[in-house]
Amino acid sequence: MTTVVAAGGAPIRAARGGVFGALSDVLWRNPRLTLFLMLTPPLLWLGIIYLGSLFALLLQSFFSIDEYSGLIRREFTLSTYAELLNPANIDIIVRTLVMSACVTVGAAVVAFPIAYFAARYARGKWKALFYLGIMLPLWSSYLVKIYAWKLILAREGILNWLFAKLHLTWLLDAWLAIPIVGGNSLSVSHTGTFIVFLYVWLPYMILPIQAALERVPGNLVEASADLGASPRQTFANVLFPLALPGVIAGSIFTFSLTMGDYIIPQIVGTSRRFIGQAVYAHQGTAGNIPLAAAFTVVPIVVMGFYLWFAKRRGAFDAL
Repeated sequence: MTTVVAAGGAPIRAARGGVFGALSDVLWRNPRLTLFLMLTPPLLWLGIIYLGSLFALLLQSFFSIDEYSGLIRREFTLSTYAELLNPANIDIIVRTLVMSACVTVGAAVVAFPIAYFAARYARGKWKALFYLGIMLPLWSSYLVKIYAWKLILAREGILNWLFAKLHLTWLLDAWLAIPIVGGNSLSVSHTGTFIVFLYVWLPYMILPIQAALERVPGNLVEASADLGASPRQTFANVLFPLALPGVIAGSIFTFSLTMGDYIIPQIVGTSRRFIGQAVYAHQGTAGNIPLAAAFTVVPIVVMGFYLWFAKRRGAFDAL
């Protein structure tokens, strides 16, 4: 066993014998080689498996499908994107974007006071219970949660029973009679879809907002109050601007997850499709993979602009 000596003569470490010892010495003397070997596997996975499959999918959007044989014509064309601009497909895109925006805004409104309480007042075991309550829905089965909500929102569900006990059935019926948001029951309406989306993605909004609020110095809020600002002025001019990066970071999750989900609208919702359902239908039963690939381009482009905006607002600093 030999000893590696520094320039000043002081021993740094003992060199080990054998193949593995020699390899260890080589990696220790060449940190760049070590870094290269450590980063190569994940970069290969990212470049070949993830980006490669994404590129292959996007490439399919420039092909078209033969109307008679149903086979894919692998010739460069923009006819699939022209088909994407049909009124029916535009309606699907607009419906999805509106629902994603509504869920994001609703999640921010519900999550902010919860995150504020956790950041300012929850301590010790209460903070542990808070994290447990937030994370518990994420540990249960995705499908079980959705089907449970379908039972809750059904005509014979507990929510309708509660409205009946409070003699507010007329209010629920009036809401369900509204064409856009209503339906036969909450379980087959856009309102029900919104509620389930909000429940499922709410933790992804709470945690970034809480992280952002914990970075706000408490003395700033106290100084605002000492200077005579009302609670509303303190929230509008001090608290919310500093917590805005956390809100935007949470909205990245809620907006993108809502835009790409197809299971919730399939189980709790109307027959009107969202982007995820359109992709599933076209690449599955219809076999129109080019159109399905063109639909997937929409969330990619939207989230590309959204991430650019979020980065400019410093959203990633709250993660």
